[in-house]
Amino acid sequence: MYLRDNDGFIGGGGTVALAPPARRRFDRNTLRRHIERAADLELVIDLGQRIGSREWWRGLATCTALCALAISFAPGIAPLHGPVAPALGERQEQEMRVQAIAPSAYGSDTGRRMVATNLVERLTDTPERPQIQVTATLGTGDGFARVLQRAGVGADQAKSVAAMIADQTALGDIKPGTKLDLTLGRRPNKSVPRPLDHLGFRARLDLALSLDRVGNDLHLKPLPIAVDDTPLRIEGKVGSSMLSSARAAGAPSAAVQAWLRAMGQHVSIQGIHSNDQFDIIVEHHRAADGMSETGNLLFAGLQQGKKELRLLKWNSGGKDQFFDAAGVGETRGSMKMPVQGHQTSSFGMRFHPVLGYSRMHKGIDYGAPMGSPIIAATDGVVNFAGWHGGHGNYVQIRASGNMGTGYAHMSRIIAKVGEHVHAGQLIGYVGSTGLSTGPHLHFEVFVNNVAVNPASVKFIQAAQIAGAELSRFKATLAHLMSLRAR
Repeated sequence: MYLRDNDGFIGGGGTVALAPPARRRFDRNTLRRHIERAADLELVIDLGQRIGSREWWRGLATCTALCALAISFAPGIAPLHGPVAPALGERQEQEMRVQAIAPSAYGSDTGRRMVATNLVERLTDTPERPQIQVTATLGTGDGFARVLQRAGVGADQAKSVAAMIADQTALGDIKPGTKLDLTLGRRPNKSVPRPLDHLGFRARLDLALSLDRVGNDLHLKPLPIAVDDTPLRIEGKVGSSMLSSARAAGAPSAAVQAWLRAMGQHVSIQGIHSNDQFDIIVEHHRAADGMSETGNLLFAGLQQGKKELRLLKWNSGGKDQFFDAAGVGETRGSMKMPVQGHQTSSFGMRFHPVLGYSRMHKGIDYGAPMGSPIIAATDGVVNFAGWHGGHGNYVQIRASGNMGTGYAHMSRIIAKVGEHVHAGQLIGYVGSTGLSTGPHLHFEVFVNNVAVNPASVKFIQAAQIAGAELSRFKATLAHLMSLRAR
């Protein structure tokens, strides 16, 4: 008999027979061996190691195959052709502009106003607020009534309000920048301005004004404000800069500049050192509500070691100037150059080019082009202006005291007799009138009617306070010195 085993047929008993060839099949052990062999197969090869080995070549082949497979699936790249929009016509462009949002640079004229349909009912009148609050500001050179008109007050009412304000304070005293608080009331129709119901503002540091409507009339109510007028005293060291030190201490810039000008009349500014002590007293007004104003310089003091200079501002002869503690006011200076030119002849004996002989030349000649401006060398009053013999067109100015100056050979005279002129003021033009050989200015200086050399004159003008005025002066100075520095 025949028995079937796993591999084929075998004979049974003592007889041996050959089984027919059969297709070979894998048993479980064989399958397991193949799986273990596949598991041992390394699919991902590090191409950076074992270069040139069998495994490396197998990894390179695998990588090449994968790249080729990825490239085969890549889509083709070709341009897409689409239709081009036709250019907009003028009407289409305008329509697009209306529906778009245009920037301000193009006028922002976008949007479309639709025509009202039958469903829209037009109002006969729009309601208004019963009152509106307005704030206006008085500008430099502005008129009070004009400010009210710009805020919405009627012209006639604005003028009447300005007249009421002028009865309490001068309109010119109201400082630019003043804020006006207005309340405008209800009006009967939109064709007339709103009536003024309330106006409030601060007219001065010591005065506020309130104007209110009572019935059909406006009533102005002044509101006085208490003000303390105690002057402000500031002291400190000059340091590296007088201006910087005084400003840091709280002194106004205008007061510091006035201090420097006052001191410059008595001491050299270059002689003021960093360790010197300055003393400044200025006008100061402080209102009860905290507002304050700082005014002019009243006192200028300087202490240099044991030397102390005190200067008090005082009005003498209608003019404000600084006097020292003894009541002496002193102004030092030098004459201004009367013309822009070069000196051609000096003071003294010389040979006269026209007369042909030597004689005393009582001034200095300055050569300058015809028509050059001539200015006054000093302050004074014009004593003579006209033709003066060999001087030609001549101007004589009497300065304070016994000093005077003269200007000759002018082509044209500007100054008038009796006129008060200041140093640097135009009085005429260079010419060649009188005994002259060419355009120039003959300038002379005389003291007590005696000609002196202009190049050597340095003058001092001094004023002295005496009598009862000196007593008031010293009392004022003592009061200021009793103030404490802040």
